[in-house]
Amino acid sequence: MRSFFYFIKEALVNSKKNFGTTFGAVVTIFLSLLVIGVFIVTSLVIDRVISTIENQVAISIFLADEAEESDLYSLMLFIETMPDVSAVKYVSKEQALENFKEMTSWDIIEQLDGNPLPASLEIELSNPEMVEQVALAIQDDAMYVRVIDKPEDPADSIRYGQKYVKQLFAITDVIRLVSIVLVIMLIFVALVFINNTIRLAILARRKEIAIMRLVGASNGFIRGPFVTEGALQAIIGAGLAILVIWQLTSRFPPQLYDLIPFLQVDYTTMELWIVYLILLGIGLVIGLFGSAWAMRRYLKV
Repeated sequence: MRSFFYFIKEALVNSKKNFGTTFGAVVTIFLSLLVIGVFIVTSLVIDRVISTIENQVAISIFLADEAEESDLYSLMLFIETMPDVSAVKYVSKEQALENFKEMTSWDIIEQLDGNPLPASLEIELSNPEMVEQVALAIQDDAMYVRVIDKPEDPADSIRYGQKYVKQLFAITDVIRLVSIVLVIMLIFVALVFINNTIRLAILARRKEIAIMRLVGASNGFIRGPFVTEGALQAIIGAGLAILVIWQLTSRFPPQLYDLIPFLQVDYTTMELWIVYLILLGIGLVIGLFGSAWAMRRYLKV
């Protein structure tokens, strides 16, 4: 414990004595962790937006006006038992017309002759990527042809974005993969860059290390103040990065939501705390192991 307090005292004294190199290390750690943190939060937002778009993938089945209630009930029961279906909702002709009125102009509504819209089944999926398989399975059911509005062309009575759904999931998978790869690359580049900064700071104090060795100090005793100093620099740099990210995340989500209210672009407090802990952990790894690794050439016997 006495050595621990000595290391902290020496680290503070050395930081004040070598303020220029200490400031440079802190700024380097701060900027590197800030870039990493901003990109991680941005990746969270992108992933949330992608998930929102994917969750909007649903299946609509247009029903004939004369469809038997028993046949419709049998089809709904079959769909509800499918493992990738989360909900099945019946939308009547009247409700379909009301929904249409909410999405279009009054001029178009006045031109309608009665209610030309069919009733439908709206199917929500627990796994949107299985939409095509679910749609094909529904079309294979015997009750499907008996209730749809176009039995002569069964494929035309079901809608799930057939033309773009595969491309959508291919694009979202690529975006997620690219985001993960870029985060890993940023962390690696930051580790290399900050380690070099710490090595330069220690290189400037190589004479101090040599004197400590001449008076018989052990490698652990020599390394202690430098490792502690690196840890303090990392904590300060990570703290500044976390403070800036906290300010940014408290200001931008409301503005983004005003611009695109139909997409979920927010993130939970727990997710942000995880990001903060990741940044602090990366900073401590850089400070502790970076300093110890950079000093290895000066502590060889």
